[in-house]
Order: sequence, then structure tokens, then C-alpha cells
Amino acid sequence: MGDPTARSGGVNWFDTAEAYGNGRSEQMLSAALQALGVRPGEAVIATKWQPFFRRAGSIARTIDRRLECLAPYPVDLHQIHNPMSFSALPTQMKEMARLLRAGKIKAIGVSNFNARQMERAHAVLKAEGMALASNQVRINLLDRKIEENGVLSAAKKLGVTLVAYSPLAQGILTGRFHHDRQASRKVSGIRRLIGGHSDTSIARTRPLIDALEAIAKAYGTTPAQVALSWLITFYGQTVVAIPGATKPAQAEQAAAAMNLHLTATELSRLDEASMRCRSRSAK
Repeated sequence: MGDPTARSGGVNWFDTAEAYGNGRSEQMLSAALQALGVRPGEAVIATKWQPFFRRAGSIARTIDRRLECLAPYPVDLHQIHNPMSFSALPTQMKEMARLLRAGKIKAIGVSNFNARQMERAHAVLKAEGMALASNQVRINLLDRKIEENGVLSAAKKLGVTLVAYSPLAQGILTGRFHHDRQASRKVSGIRRLIGGHSDTSIARTRPLIDALEAIAKAYGTTPAQVALSWLITFYGQTVVAIPGATKPAQAEQAAAAMNLHLTATELSRLDEASMRCRSRSAK
């Protein structure tokens, strides 16, 4: 039941959530890790509480279910999935603090929080003698809003790690859709609409893909690995990435990106190509 590719490549952090199949994803992750002989403590498990149409009290009411689904693995990082609860943010953070104090979880994070919300969450936890560990947000070479909306600067000021989801822009940064336009036609309607699959978007991002491919060729690697290496290097220690993988080869490539070290010149080249794409998008 589990493929060892990610683990053998050095991946030891796995992100899941209550909302992913109402616990099914957590159960499958636990089963896969057990099948690979991974013992509790040998992998970091991050999950999330689903706030939609709920009050903060359900954080405590549902934590035992999270632990049951992930057993025998602990919840190393418990996150508020988004800022959409019926309860006020301070109330949610205090509920999380109670779980940490009780030893039910090991760290507290949030997801999709803006700078102000992140600062408020940090302040509440600080008053409880605790720290906000992370904020999971979308970051990639084509989505760098964190640099403009205050999230990056707030994270650096507070010592909060930003966990980058969709680090490959849902596959756009692999270059696959630029070389095979029929592949875009097979993408679901909503994803195709918002994911940069239009002919206009593909043309706009082509120079960035060309830059990724040129650097990848020099290293004998892939554009996806170069894009991931840029992301986890460009922002220093503030940003980490959680690329998804549906095939062993994708997991292998993502893991190998940790061993790819781009030069300052290459980082700047991709930075400039990225900024030009974003500038053209704003016109």
C-alpha cells in the first residue's frame, strides 16, 4: 500500500487535512507510512481543522478523530484550514492553545491567513506563552502576492514559516502544458479557467518556462525541480514547499529538488523572468 519514493528521497513531512475526504486522507497516510515501516516520530504529520460553518468548540471536539485517523502517528502541526469560522479568531487560537497545553498537538499553524489575521493569531498565542508556527499559503514563481500583501514581511517579523502550497502552479511551471496544448484541454473546467491554461496565459508565461528549461538543461534536471529549488532558496528560511505528487516519478523529482543548488545569477534570472510575466499579466 505505500510507495517508498518520497521517503527514500528524504521527504519526512506530510500534509493532510480533515477536509480531504472527511478523514480518509489521514487514514490513507497513516496506512501508507505503517506499510513502509515508518515509526511515530520519524515523520512530521501536519493536518488541519475545517472551519466552514463551525464554531471554535469543534476544534476540541474533533481532535480525537484526527488522532484516531492518523494513529499511531501524532499531530505534529495542527492548522486552521482557512479564516472562515463562525467564531472569532482569538477564540479559535485559544482552543488550539488548549490542545497544545494538553499535549494533543505539538504545534499550531494557520492556512490562507492574510497578514493582519496572522499577526492577530500570533498575538493571541504569544499571550498564552506559545508561538504561531506556520501559515500555509499559495506561493510560486507565478504567484508572489506574499511580497505585496504584507504576508512575507509579517512572517519574517514574527518568525512564522510560510508553507507554500501549489508551488508548481498546478503543473504550469513543469512546462508540460506549454509543449502539449491538448493536455490543457483535458484539465477540468474550473481548474483550466483559474489555473493559467488559456492560450493567452500560456503565451504570457512562455519566457519563464524557457528560462526554467534552460537552467534545467544545464543541470540535467527538470523545470519542476528548478522551480522548486528557486522557491525554497529565494526567500531564505522563511518559505518551505509542499509539492503534491500523484505518481512516484513526481515524488522523486520533488525530493531531488532539495539537492539542487541554484547560483545567485540563476535565482535572479528566474526572479526577473517571473516579474516580467506578472507585469504582462497586469496589463
